[in-house]
Amino acid sequence: MTMQAFEKTRLDLAAARERAREIRRAVVEMTHRAGSSHVGSALSAADLVAALYGGILRVDPAAPSSAERDRFILSKGHACAALYAALAGCGFFPKSWLRDFCQDGSALAGHATHQGVPGVEVSTGSLGHGLSIGCGLALAARADGAPYRVFVLLSDGECDEGSVWEAALFAAHHCLDNLVAIVDYNKIQSLGAVAEVLGLEPFAQKWRAFGWSAAEINGHDMLEIAAALEGVPRESGKPTLVLAHTVKGRGVRFMENNLLWHYRAPDAAELGQALAELEAER
Repeated sequence: MTMQAFEKTRLDLAAARERAREIRRAVVEMTHRAGSSHVGSALSAADLVAALYGGILRVDPAAPSSAERDRFILSKGHACAALYAALAGCGFFPKSWLRDFCQDGSALAGHATHQGVPGVEVSTGSLGHGLSIGCGLALAARADGAPYRVFVLLSDGECDEGSVWEAALFAAHHCLDNLVAIVDYNKIQSLGAVAEVLGLEPFAQKWRAFGWSAAEINGHDMLEIAAALEGVPRESGKPTLVLAHTVKGRGVRFMENNLLWHYRAPDAAELGQALAELEAER
């Protein structure tokens, strides 16, 4: 049985789509300036992150440590450029911070870091840990009778880790229906296609077998994202899994579905081309 009645949240679809475009623009600029990696991973998650910070998460930039805030964990911490861009866009910290992303002395490290960065709950980047942390936060909320929900965004390659499935068992066993896991299923991990490295299918069925209420969506369709996230929990007494089918490098055609852009940073010419494509989407 559910232990908490959750207030439903609503997403402004048009604003969320524009927020996603702004996140993508910031991501390609940040990775270009820093000469850093994971642009493709950040772009695939941009719509999901935009939706979360566009109305799904109950958070307040003016009170980032509020006890009643929803918690968001970017377990795929290498995609932190998207998270930083979203937080800056919401006013958690100045947008000027983005210019120093992943550079010496910057508050914004190349993997998500919480130290000195308002809005980031935990430092992440060692894959396979985020869902376990999310379970702990959700269980604490249950014990305290606290109203907050916990959202965890994972990568598909991360689900090769056994710790993810241990956490999945734990969440179902404790009926953590205040926990939502979102998998950015872009089907490319660091060294190759997910299906070739370690196949995950039947992916959604695995989560259901572990006791989760699972939904599959187009992770770039804001209407489907809203339908999946506005109504959580999907089932009383069960954690929610949203399996979001996405495209690595989404929004920049020469990066899409291209393993090269897991690690490569755009040069000046590629940056110009990427920004022109993103501007044309307006």
